[in-house]
Amino acid sequence: MADQSDVMNLLAAKAAAAVYPNGTGAPSITGTIVKIYPGWPVPNKLQTDINAGGVHISIYPLPTEKKVSVTLGRPYRVITTGTPTLVATVSGHTVTFSGAVSTPTNVYFLIDKVGYHYSVQNGDTLTTIATAMAIQVAGATSVGAVVTIPNVNSILARTGGIGTAARELRRQAKDFQITIWAPTPALRDTIASALDIALSEESNISLSDGAPAYMIYTRSFQSDASENYLVYRRDFVYTVNYATTQTIDAAQVVAPVMHIADTSNNPIKTILE
Repeated sequence: MADQSDVMNLLAAKAAAAVYPNGTGAPSITGTIVKIYPGWPVPNKLQTDINAGGVHISIYPLPTEKKVSVTLGRPYRVITTGTPTLVATVSGHTVTFSGAVSTPTNVYFLIDKVGYHYSVQNGDTLTTIATAMAIQVAGATSVGAVVTIPNVNSILARTGGIGTAARELRRQAKDFQITIWAPTPALRDTIASALDIALSEESNISLSDGAPAYMIYTRSFQSDASENYLVYRRDFVYTVNYATTQTIDAAQVVAPVMHIADTSNNPIKTILE
């Protein structure tokens, strides 16, 4: 799930991309050393770097926060579908397994509208998986990774992995303060101009849980109150709307079932697909 530390890390990354457009191994846009980090500066370290001509950019969460309404019922939504490494290929009356064996993976055959399932176990190989499927189907045989199923009209084979699903437990709009600490007004203003554009150009952001999140400009202010100590500040405050989420493992559907009922909910037919 995402929390305020994820937001601070993202803001730090955006600031670094603006200040070091060619990477941190190349000079900054001012030619000076710029330290960028989540948290509040340690005073003596800040002053030492300022005296040496360096700049700090700190990202700090403010107490201001408000609760935002979430979707009624808090439903789960798919984040990743999961990609099985095991492949089952149908050709005529044979099913051939290939790829890499991994767990958890589900294997499913639908043969003449009858379903057969196997959950791959630790230590399984393509051959043992083929054997496990063959022994379930009347008349089927297996040799190596190939299952042969004679005297049937239709064969469908699927494999499915495990993805992730998440739901929002709550959503909040929280203020974050991005502060530039510089030894001169010129350095402060140069970095502030680049940082302002970088933070403002896109509102939609992506956090670790995959839930929608966005940030908007709230206010900014400038301070020369510490000019006696040669520290010049520019503060940007952005409000970030993000969710606290719960994530679960979610198996891919390999054996969908449709139940048909009448208007009185009496069962009429069950269809395997």
